[in-house]
Amino acid sequence: MKQFFLLSLLVLFLMAAKCGAGPDFPASVYGVTWLNSYEEDSVGVKTYRPNTYDFPPSRGRTGFMIQEEGGFIRYAIAPTDGLEEQPGKWKATGKNRLTITYDNPQHQPEELEIISVSADMIKIRRKEHRP
Repeated sequence: MKQFFLLSLLVLFLMAAKCGAGPDFPASVYGVTWLNSYEEDSVGVKTYRPNTYDFPPSRGRTGFMIQEEGGFIRYAIAPTDGLEEQPGKWKATGKNRLTITYDNPQHQPEELEIISVSADMIKIRRKEHRP
């Protein structure tokens, strides 16, 4: 009986440690190129939509891709107006926060606060990462 109680306590502890520790994204968020829909931005909050969205004409849009296994790609506007990939990694630092580090040490780490997420829109607030 004592072993069952200890095992149950351990399971509850592990479940509690897992809950709220990482992002709770729909599966449809991963592996998608999300582009800034700056027309929908508000003060301090950026709106992103899948690259398949019918955006109004624009000279260029920045974006990102979150890969389920921990990879991250930031898309910056390249000198030729295309997209330049800046690969890195993401780590959950809370239920609504991701810390992004880039493979290129010239790109500073950043923190993303997820304001809202769905299959067709992500709203985030970017912050400089303070180690």
